[in-house]
Amino acid sequence: MNTDKVVCPVDKTLNLINKKWSVQIIRDMFFGKKHFKEFKEDKPKLSNKVLSNCLKELEENGLIEKKVLNTTPVTTEYYLTEYGKSMNRIIYELAMFTLHDENNNSYSLETRESLKNDFKQRLGIDD
Repeated sequence: MNTDKVVCPVDKTLNLINKKWSVQIIRDMFFGKKHFKEFKEDKPKLSNKVLSNCLKELEENGLIEKKVLNTTPVTTEYYLTEYGKSMNRIIYELAMFTLHDENNNSYSLETRESLKNDFKQRLGIDD
């Protein structure tokens, strides 16, 4: 008799990215950010401690890897793993959810199309 408890795959995925800033950090990596200070540039409410903990958890979950470069001063860079890169469709669909909302007046039609194309390019999404 199998006594393994079946956990919903959605729950398992959400547990990988459940920190408040995790999805934004993953998105930022797709958009080229890789240094600690770069993740904070457009997030004034993100503290160093919270960012550090979030990066550590994403690394522990296998979504990112940390590379410490032998420079003076020492430089640390963060990269998406192949596993992390596989979240490209999730990030894309999160963006498209808002862009496809007919009642959302935040974006002009031209801006929506531009954002859609930018996300497709940066996330490596093919139709």
